[in-house]
Amino acid sequence: MLEPGDKGLPADAAGLTVAEFLARKPSLTDLWTPLLVIDDGALDDNIAFLAGWVAERGLELMPHGKTTMAPQLWWRQLDAGATGITVATPSQLRVAVDAGIPAVMLANQLVQPDAIRWTAAAMAAGTRVWSWVDDVAGIDAIEHALGDSAAQPLEVLVDVGRPGGRTGARSLEAAVAVAQRAAASPAVRLAGVTGYEGAVAHGRDAEALASARAYVDELLAVHQALTPLYDDRDVVVSAGGSAYPDVVGAAFAAAGPTRREAPRNAPAVRGAGVGPVGGDRTRFVLRSGAYLVHDHGYYRQNSPFDGAGLRPAARGLARVVSRLDASTAIVDAGKRDFPFDEGLPEPLYAIGAAGERMPLPGAVTTKLSDQHGFVRIAGDSPLGVGDLVVFGLSHPCTMFDKWRLVPVVDTLDDPLNAIVTDLVETRF
Repeated sequence: MLEPGDKGLPADAAGLTVAEFLARKPSLTDLWTPLLVIDDGALDDNIAFLAGWVAERGLELMPHGKTTMAPQLWWRQLDAGATGITVATPSQLRVAVDAGIPAVMLANQLVQPDAIRWTAAAMAAGTRVWSWVDDVAGIDAIEHALGDSAAQPLEVLVDVGRPGGRTGARSLEAAVAVAQRAAASPAVRLAGVTGYEGAVAHGRDAEALASARAYVDELLAVHQALTPLYDDRDVVVSAGGSAYPDVVGAAFAAAGPTRREAPRNAPAVRGAGVGPVGGDRTRFVLRSGAYLVHDHGYYRQNSPFDGAGLRPAARGLARVVSRLDASTAIVDAGKRDFPFDEGLPEPLYAIGAAGERMPLPGAVTTKLSDQHGFVRIAGDSPLGVGDLVVFGLSHPCTMFDKWRLVPVVDTLDDPLNAIVTDLVETRF
């Protein structure tokens, strides 16, 4: 049910169901600014590209769901071949289980007793869940919470880090010690290794790429060292954000997975790998999440697939509400509406009152306040009050959390004639 507080929707949408609203075939111009809008065609293309890229290398994809927190989009990713979804917190895990996602990776150490017990119950009810551990204290917490009542052990992946990094065991020896503790515990099952190369490398220069590759090699070395501790079930090796999927994919492919077609609606247990490091039970899993909508900023600069498979699927729309200074236009969108932590919105062009497209040469967003954006423009620019400015956005991971419902349109090539085809609900 649509509510009066749903940003961007017209006033007469309140009280309608989403289906009733969409049945009216609303145009993008019926909506109010500010707006976050998704291009359906670009979304489909991005999903299909990475699904195919991963499958060609014999790998799996469990994209990070925290990027959108939108089960509708998660299911589109699973339908294209993803074998599960990754989340960051127990609350996000609850959203995934409630949405019926059959396989979920929790990219953190479970430590709260109630969350541990809830996860065990979700697993007993049929959801496959892997959580991370980087310290024997994490295993102690699970044992303390479950006692002798666990219907089945929680599956854990040893998180591998570096000194001064984020989470993760700080050395091979430390990782082996955690794994040994896990293998001996009746409350957990040692199910593989994991980590995040984006915590140790930044940018796309040669040094950053080498650092990312060295980290993945370390992760594979830990996996090799843990081989005697694994049982005879499937084993997961996982890494890969959206900045270095090429580095991770190359290292994982070299470790031995066989090529296979992208799975369809198939999150069941898979033995995807063969070879000296993989073994025929090893599943090599990437977790890239931002690829779904890509962007005009951080990932345009850092993704290896920008313009070579991925294109920005999101835009921000705002109207000029003040132009009292010749070189500044104030628009009705700010920090409450658009992401700003990895770059300010980029003015792409404007649409005037008569529907004409206006280029904005040299235009730059200089500042965002809570509900206003400051755009520096040429002093002789015809941009005026009421004109619509289309923005490119940076960093998908802080894009969706500002919206309960995000409109999806059939195209953003021609905003004035775009039709709203869906409303994506987020669950932050």
